[in-house]
Amino acid sequence: MILRGIGASEGIGVGQAVCIKEEIFDYSHVVYSGAEKEKLRLGKAVEQFLEKTAGLLGRKGKIASQEETDILNGQSAMLQDPFLRSQMDEKMETGQCAEAAVDEICTMYVEMFEGAEEELIRQRATDVKDMRSRLLSLLLGRESVDLTGIPKGSILVVHDLTPSMTVGLNREQVHGIVTESGGRTSHAAILARALELPAVLGVEHACENIQDGDHMIIDGGKGDVLLKPASDTCLHYQKRQVRYQQERSRLEVYRNRSTVDGDGRPIHLFGNIAMPHEVDAVLKEQGAGIGLFRSEFLFLSRNSIPDEQEQFLAYQQVSNKMGDRPVMIRTLDLGGDKQADCLHIGKEENPFLGFRAIRVCLKRPDMFCMQLRAILRAGAQQKNLQIVLPMVTSVQEVRETKRLLEQCKEGLLQEGVPIQEDIPLGVMIETPAAVWIADRLAKECDFFSIGTNDLIQYTVAADRGNTNVEQLYSCFHPAVLREIQRTIQVAKSANILVGMCGEAAADPRLTPLLLAWGLDGFSVNASSILPMRRQLSLWKKEQAQTVANDVMQLETAEEIEQYLQQVQIQ
Repeated sequence: MILRGIGASEGIGVGQAVCIKEEIFDYSHVVYSGAEKEKLRLGKAVEQFLEKTAGLLGRKGKIASQEETDILNGQSAMLQDPFLRSQMDEKMETGQCAEAAVDEICTMYVEMFEGAEEELIRQRATDVKDMRSRLLSLLLGRESVDLTGIPKGSILVVHDLTPSMTVGLNREQVHGIVTESGGRTSHAAILARALELPAVLGVEHACENIQDGDHMIIDGGKGDVLLKPASDTCLHYQKRQVRYQQERSRLEVYRNRSTVDGDGRPIHLFGNIAMPHEVDAVLKEQGAGIGLFRSEFLFLSRNSIPDEQEQFLAYQQVSNKMGDRPVMIRTLDLGGDKQADCLHIGKEENPFLGFRAIRVCLKRPDMFCMQLRAILRAGAQQKNLQIVLPMVTSVQEVRETKRLLEQCKEGLLQEGVPIQEDIPLGVMIETPAAVWIADRLAKECDFFSIGTNDLIQYTVAADRGNTNVEQLYSCFHPAVLREIQRTIQVAKSANILVGMCGEAAADPRLTPLLLAWGLDGFSVNASSILPMRRQLSLWKKEQAQTVANDVMQLETAEEIEQYLQQVQIQ
C-alpha cells in the first residue's frame, strides 16, 4: 500500500510505525466556578506553561534547539500578550470555564491563520494549536506527549509535529516522520530538516491507515509512504538510501569552498531568511550574506505593530551575526496573501493588485519611518545592512522612500543616535512595470533583486495559489525569461549589482541561463546553498551561453523546460 503526501525533508527512512493519536479534550464535565476562580485557574495554568517551556528548553542534548527555542518562546510571548488574555477573560466573565475560554479563543486564531493563502502564515496555526493543547492538558491535569523514550528504528506518525514533542527527541532512535498536516515551509518541515530526518507531510488519514508496529518506508524527496513493503522493494530503497547518503557526502565537500562558476568566476550565493534565528543555518552553509530578510514576519501573529526598539533588536541580531557579510532587508511586504491584524488593512476584492507592500508603507509613513529608523540604527556597528523595496511599480515610489530615509537619518543624527549613514537602497523587480522602467529605476537605486515568485504571477496573469491555473505559473515561460534577461542587461548597463531571491534562483535548470546573462547573486533557502554551490561550479560561461542561445529560440514553457532538463550537468 502506498500513501502519498508532500516530500518536505529529503532522505529515505525505513522502520516501524509509532503512531501518536491527536488528543481530544473533553471538558464538558468541568463545572464553572465563577469568573474570578476561573481566571485564577487559567493564571496558574499559564504559570505552569511558562515554567514547563523553560524546562523543555533547558534540557540537555536536545536537537534543533534554535528552531524549537524560537517557536516555543513565540508561544510563551503570545500567551503573555495582554490582548489575548483579555479575550479569554471576557469569555470567563460571560460564564465559560477556563478550558472553554482557551479553546474558543485559540480556535479563533487557528481559523484566522489557516485562512491565509501563504503557507508561512498558515504554519502559525500550528503554534496556536500546540499552545492550546498544552494549556488544556494543564487545566485538565493530563500529561503532555513525551517522545524522549521512543524505540530505535521508529517512523513517527502524527497528525502534526510540534516543537513541544520534539525537544529531546533522539535522532538516533527516529528514522523518519509522517504527518497528516503541514507543507514544505510548515514548522513540521522546518523541524524535520533541522533534525536531518526524512519527512513526508500532508498524508491524508495517515493515523487511520497506519498502525503501531507497521513496517514502512518513507521517501522524503518524492513524498511516498510505503506500508508493509515486499522484500524486493525494501532492497531497492536500501540501495537508494545508500545513494542518498553518498550524494550528501558529495555535497559536503562544497561546504568549505568558495562559490565560483566553472571558469572560476566568483558568484555571490546568499541565503533567504524570515526570522533572525534562521541566520545560523545560512552561516552553517557558509552563505555569502542574507539576500532576503522578509521583515514582515515580525508583524504577523500579533495585534500591535512591533515598535522601533523591537525591530531594531531583530535587525541588529542579524547584522551582528553576519559581521562583514551583507544583509538585505526587504521592507514590510504585507497585503495580498500576507495579512497582519495589526495593520487593519481590511478585506479587498483583489488583494494581489491592491493595498500591499510599498503602497502600504508610503500611505503610513509613521509606521514606515519606524522601520527605516530601526534599520539605520541596527547597521551602525557592522555597516552591512541594505534596504530593498517590494512591489515597486514607479520611480516616484523610490524617490518618496529616499526622502523619508533622509528624514529619518537627519532625525536620528540630531538625537545623537549612531546610524549606518551610507546604506544601499535597492528595489525588487517583481512586476512587469518594474521590468520595463528598469533603466529609470537603475538611476535611483544601488541594486536590483529579482523576485520571481510574484514576477511570474503578474506576468502570466495566473494566481500561483489557484489550482485551476497552476499549469500556467511557470518560470520557463518565454515572457518571464525575457523579463529576467532584460533586467540583468539593464543592471549591467547601469553598473549596478543584480541578484535573484525568488524560488527560481534555486532551480538548477535555470542556472545556465542566469550565468550566461550575468546574474551577480543567487539568494536561496539555507538548505539549497550547498546544492547550488555545486551546480554553479559545473557550468562554464561558453557552455551556459550556448544553452541560453538555444532556449531563446524556443516558443513555449514546455519546450524550454524539457530542453533545460535534457542539458543538465550531473
